[in-house]
Amino acid sequence: MTPTLEDPPAAVDSVYARLGGALAIHALVNRFYELMDELPEAYSVRRLHPDSLTGSADSLFKFLSGWFGGPPLYIRERGHPRLRMRHAPYAIGPVERDEWLLCMRQALAEQVVDDALRASVVRAFEEMAQHMVNTDAADRIGCAIGADSAVRARSG
Repeated sequence: MTPTLEDPPAAVDSVYARLGGALAIHALVNRFYELMDELPEAYSVRRLHPDSLTGSADSLFKFLSGWFGGPPLYIRERGHPRLRMRHAPYAIGPVERDEWLLCMRQALAEQVVDDALRASVVRAFEEMAQHMVNTDAADRIGCAIGADSAVRARSG
């Protein structure tokens, strides 16, 4: 799904806009899943996904669009993300969290040239990834706000 005429343009200071909009988010998501397929260090998190990553990539793109302050594609199609609930069937521990973050950090390093923006987005992803851990109750961090708000708050 692409933005429609009903979607107001993303604010110029949104993470969505600062990253480069839909094309940049697609590139980020595509590279993220390429890395998940390529890196032996991502084996545990990769095996949680289906053989084809097409559906996962589509869902992540739609989620990130809204999470970064762009069109709320995921919410429009599926309702509130309820990330922990949707990930509850999968055993996600520190290994899976770290492997997911390895792929996302690398994709961001390759795609985002603004160091401060990249660092803020990485921190937001780290908080979200920790929130997904469901095999160890210790040291959980909440993830109630979107990345756009979290990054803007950090970068002033």
